[in-house]
Amino acid sequence: MMPAHNSRSRHFSVRLASQIDFEGWRNTARALALNDVRPEDVSWQTGEGGDLFASETPLPAIPPGAALNVSRAFVDKAQAVICHSDPGRFALLYRLLLRMRETPHLLKIASDPDVIALRDLEKSVRRDIHKMRAFVRFVRVGDGGDERFVAWFEPDHFIVERNAPFFVRRFAGMRWTILTPHGSADWDGEELTFGPGATKADAPKEDASDALWKTYFANIFNPARLKVKAMQAEMPKKYWRNLPEASLIPGLIKGAEGAARDMLERMPTMPAPHHAKIQERLWSAPAEEPPADAKSLADLRRQAEGCRRCPLWQDATQTVFGEGPHDARIVFVGEQPGDQEDIAGKPFVGPAGRVFDQVISEAGIERQKLYVTNAVKHFKFEPRGKRRIHQKPNAGEVKACRWWLDHELGFIKPDLVVAMGATAAQSLLGAPVPITKMRGETVTRDDGLRVFLTIHPSFILRIREPAEADAERTRFLADMHKVKELIG
Repeated sequence: MMPAHNSRSRHFSVRLASQIDFEGWRNTARALALNDVRPEDVSWQTGEGGDLFASETPLPAIPPGAALNVSRAFVDKAQAVICHSDPGRFALLYRLLLRMRETPHLLKIASDPDVIALRDLEKSVRRDIHKMRAFVRFVRVGDGGDERFVAWFEPDHFIVERNAPFFVRRFAGMRWTILTPHGSADWDGEELTFGPGATKADAPKEDASDALWKTYFANIFNPARLKVKAMQAEMPKKYWRNLPEASLIPGLIKGAEGAARDMLERMPTMPAPHHAKIQERLWSAPAEEPPADAKSLADLRRQAEGCRRCPLWQDATQTVFGEGPHDARIVFVGEQPGDQEDIAGKPFVGPAGRVFDQVISEAGIERQKLYVTNAVKHFKFEPRGKRRIHQKPNAGEVKACRWWLDHELGFIKPDLVVAMGATAAQSLLGAPVPITKMRGETVTRDDGLRVFLTIHPSFILRIREPAEADAERTRFLADMHKVKELIG
């Protein structure tokens, strides 16, 4: 990164590679800060194409032995705020960076105007990310091998690249493209790529897939808990023109009581037709008993595919192993995979996973930085007709599967583990734990690992009384705020 420099005024005009060029901003800001360049002597610009950084005067050299240390909290906030559309965000971040050299704990001064501005920008970006996850609607294009899904969305900020991994996790099995004015994301089933912005004219017209979205919305809509003002705050009218299901709202409100009852009584279905094929592929190889020592988390994952440490493998579709960065600071542990996780082979992708994603997002915790797993790696259920009814794992099954969880934690070495529910707590602490009494507490194991205790998000979904469910969700959100504070 090379700024244009005027030797008389010491003014630097910095041009970053793109609107979300965090690395460029960080490297430039570090060099300028270590040379005591004042915020008013720096102007920040963005642009793409051409030789944007050509200059006769290079970036000032970093003085020998000079160091610039900032908290992880500031880095996390800066990475989010850099996605905001406010052109003054770069100057704000640089000003805070300089001020933190004199006041290291500046971010804890809640009344400081710069800290307030930082918090507001970060909140706006996270809200925009949440809206994109909630209101993206795909249209199917092509058939057979040419089938793919395309969506048009209009975010307020430059969030496409930051948000795209979420859609990879949610729609890993389909080829999709998301077009926005600020950029595009494309997933071909194996590789995620990014491209330039688009216009709505570039997106395909609405088609028969609208009926699918309406069916989906009719099944997940809960009008018994509807508050019109709250709905409009959560679903602003600017998004309605791209939401085919919005036309259903009046009719759904009329049938509020029946719709709420149907949603609560909805049960998981039998596995998809390819269930047997997945089982045949995974369970045809001879099992290793006990598993061989793994050299990495990837080795451990491969070994787990053939796990037969307890009988649950016989009816489950496949092992559902943990997922996330190998160096994650936080590991979330649930009970066991559910119906949808069993089919997808991924943890936390069902209804409880959606609640989990929404709440941690509101708490400012980024899913892509977490490792999520379960105490038990196979789905335990009781078949009832065409339904598979969740059953709680017994102590023997939890103990048998703890081998995998212990090794996962051994490779990751997290700063904190969040036990969601009694089964997870029992697996992590080796004894039954009264979650309702100890909820919100942090227990330190003999090996030094901190374990934070809370409920499993599925508990919220099982509450029939809307007011109680809202209150429980609020408590779960408060727990996630505590988790955020525990890691700084």
